[in-house]
Amino acid sequence: MTLHSSFMRRRESSFSVLGWIPAVAGMTIMAISLFFAAPALADSSLPPSYWANRQLPDPAQEAKAKALMEELRCLVCQGQSIADSDAELAGDMRDLVRRRIAAGEKPAAVRAWLVERYGDWVSYRPPSEPMTWPLWGAPLLLLAIGAVLASRRIARRRQS
Repeated sequence: MTLHSSFMRRRESSFSVLGWIPAVAGMTIMAISLFFAAPALADSSLPPSYWANRQLPDPAQEAKAKALMEELRCLVCQGQSIADSDAELAGDMRDLVRRRIAAGEKPAAVRAWLVERYGDWVSYRPPSEPMTWPLWGAPLLLLAIGAVLASRRIARRRQS
């Protein structure tokens, strides 16, 4: 038996189907464990911000902060205000709002700072600017077009 023929036999046997089964099983188990481990790694191990879930000692300041938090959108949840959201970023934003209100800032100034940092989308009350007028007018225009089309169709049916 030559060296070449013994090498070829080992090479052929190493590429058999049975040789691949343990490797495929190992990769499958690794993929499944990474899939289930991902949500656990997504949570932060940091404690929540101090004022994230506490109220300010001054009831008037807390009322201002609470009213402002109801008007700010959670950037993670997108459908909730930061007052209602359990997201960590929403807690940080609640802490920021309470700290700034406690320091004597007006809610409008806090809102302006957040809008400057995160954009108009963070506020549930977007500004009415010439650039956003088509967004406000489009529903009315579509309703008017629908009413005209419906009235024409009804008029045609009456004539026939």
